[in-house]
Amino acid sequence: MEEPLKLLHSVVQAIHPLDQADWEALSQIWKPFSARRKEIITSAGETERYVYFVTDGVQRIYYLDDQSREATIAFTYRPSFGGIIDSVMMDIPSRYYYETLTPSSFIRAPYTEFKEVAYERPAIERMLRAGITQTLSGILERLVEVQCFSSEDKFRNLLKRSPHILQLVPHKYLANYLGIDPTNFSKLVNKVRI
Repeated sequence: MEEPLKLLHSVVQAIHPLDQADWEALSQIWKPFSARRKEIITSAGETERYVYFVTDGVQRIYYLDDQSREATIAFTYRPSFGGIIDSVMMDIPSRYYYETLTPSSFIRAPYTEFKEVAYERPAIERMLRAGITQTLSGILERLVEVQCFSSEDKFRNLLKRSPHILQLVPHKYLANYLGIDPTNFSKLVNKVRI
């Protein structure tokens, strides 16, 4: 448990530095959790109860429409927070699925405990707000890409943001995430040099 907490500490400090007392309070609420490959951690219709921090593996968040079409919304992998954030924070049933793409390890905290420690310690609440603000900024940038960019520009931006992602995530999920036909995605992999 020591190594995952060190990893979490480095990410938290990069978002919003905490003093030792605040970190000690935050670090006490996390427990190890693991999941097999292709395991659904959270299903649509369930209310998420945990905040996850990924220590190993790759996961995706996706939407499934009434015609069983999937839309990959996001990927999570070491070292990042994971889970269905709107469900956990608003205490509502998820509209999305959180699925492992590879065997995955996490530490996770019950949101009730996370919320309590954030309420008691304003620096933790500020860290949470700063992280959510960064995430929202990324989502807004992604919306512009989805609505305005060509397939090639979406692909180039993905590689600029996360050049390692081609080795982490199966290409069919990356194509779905970008809204590109898998065949065209394969052509872009062979054509585009970054």
